[in-house]
Amino acid sequence: MSMIELTIDGNVAEVVLNAPQKMNALDEQALADLDRAYDDAAAAGVRALLLRGEGRGFCAGRDISGVVPADDDAYGYLADKVTPLLKKMAAFPAPTFAAAQGACLGVGLGLLIATDVVYVAENAKIGSPFANLGATLDSGGHWLFTERLGAHRTLDLIYTADLMSGAEAVAGGLFSRAFPAEELLPRTRETVARVADGATGAFRASKELVTQIRDQRIGLWASVEAENRAQGDLCGSEDYAEGFAAFQEKRKPVFKG
Repeated sequence: MSMIELTIDGNVAEVVLNAPQKMNALDEQALADLDRAYDDAAAAGVRALLLRGEGRGFCAGRDISGVVPADDDAYGYLADKVTPLLKKMAAFPAPTFAAAQGACLGVGLGLLIATDVVYVAENAKIGSPFANLGATLDSGGHWLFTERLGAHRTLDLIYTADLMSGAEAVAGGLFSRAFPAEELLPRTRETVARVADGATGAFRASKELVTQIRDQRIGLWASVEAENRAQGDLCGSEDYAEGFAAFQEKRKPVFKG
């Protein structure tokens, strides 16, 4: 049976990594199943998605329990399996959230990098354990740490294999919010449900704008022009009309996404 579970409830998809006995470590089959789950959620037209891991850890990374180093094609695993999945996750056509507890390492960290909004448990473990394996940080970890923490702190984490707590990661600007472990999932689900009732088209426009700023490094006025065009496109939508009508009528808007 697949360790990847997808449930759809109304406008919300929930994708679960469910192999707690191995800390939700991912083999090639699990990556393929996760890829399919995102396709299915997109095809269903959900307006928000939540990714989470079952058990003590979110995801300990690649399942290396059966890997023979002499025969390992690490490049093929990462370039042909992991990277396309991360790109698909990042391009999901609706807001995505992750709730991450315990170990969030390697490919597991990459899953978080590819998610729009990440909430972590205060006791989450984030960093680079690869010094103990003779390997290097992968799945976007170098970019995330260098972008948010700077070169010195990044290399400190890589050289020492020390791990940050979820609270430290949020304080360092890696992710959005940290909650006590017992509050993480209910608080995240509450937010996801609220966002799923929002103006999905406007959220999607902002997601595209943020991606341009991050990946293309567009400047202030190029960003302003992109915002202007996005707003112009949105003003003909039903949700735009509904939002203005609700404001003027002093009631809560009912968006269709």
